Amino acid sequence: MNASALKQLARKATQSAKADYVGLAAALGLLILGFGLATEHFLTLRNLRTIANQIPSAALLATGMTLVLVAAEIDLSVGSLIGFCGAVMGVLMAQRGWPLWAGATAAAAVGLACGLFNGLVTIRWKLPSFIVTLGMLEIARGAGHLITRSETQYIGARAAGIAQCEVLGLSLPFFLALGAVCLGQFVLTRTIFGRMLTAIGTNAEAVRLSGVNPAPYRAAVFALSGLLAGIGAVIDTSRFQSANPNAGLGMELQAIAAVVIGGTSLMGGRGSVVCSFIGVLIIAVLNSGLVAMNVRDETKRLVTGFVIIAAVILDHYRRRMSRVSE
Repeated sequence: MNASALKQLARKATQSAKADYVGLAAALGLLILGFGLATEHFLTLRNLRTIANQIPSAALLATGMTLVLVAAEIDLSVGSLIGFCGAVMGVLMAQRGWPLWAGATAAAAVGLACGLFNGLVTIRWKLPSFIVTLGMLEIARGAGHLITRSETQYIGARAAGIAQCEVLGLSLPFFLALGAVCLGQFVLTRTIFGRMLTAIGTNAEAVRLSGVNPAPYRAAVFALSGLLAGIGAVIDTSRFQSANPNAGLGMELQAIAAVVIGGTSLMGGRGSVVCSFIGVLIIAVLNSGLVAMNVRDETKRLVTGFVIIAAVILDHYRRRMSRVSE
């Protein structure tokens, strides 16, 4: 696949993303307005700040998941990696007396190593990433329970240094997540690496026949996904000042839901990190608004499920219209 073909793919992806921005931003605005009119305290600066400060780890997972899905892969292990990496950080800080920076570095490194393992096993034995990362989901969850003996590791104020830093009421993790989203979008749309991911997700065989080996790119996105999960674990551990081996339960599904709502194709070849971030915001606003309306948890999950299915159906018709226009 030559440079002109890569540029053409990137141009199509950019044009599609621009249309997605408008639609998703409008949907988010309508949700905020609707809940603001339906409830008394939803549309307040304090509540909106609370929502923003709760989403950093979800935004990081969605960023990594977008890159993985664009390359036509999937990573089901990220939720368990939140728990495992947090457990590593918790044990090192609570039991070994490690400082915050060292515990955080270890957690991020463990996430990176697990993600790289996912990529290498998937590539070396040509296995479906669904199966490999499903296995890692169980491995990481079990390892987290083993090293903590299934006990929450209480660290205390020593772990709070990251989460307690605020600017205008917004936490440092929120800005870190926002920076990761911007960097991820830049990499996906403005670099050769991102264009190659789009090309691999569109037609990996064509990329291979053009003389480019897709394997390093596929391994790299899994490693990045694991690294971002490790950083998410650091953020959650700092926020709660403790590490629970059950942390991150179901977060892989939340990340996939946000990415799907953001318009990233499950078949690969198309996606936007910014749109995935808006998808994270839509889910966060939806959950917060339903809580404000005293809706039961079961009903919340029901509504969220219908929103995800609706997003997939809309994406199906959008892709059909796109093929017809071509």
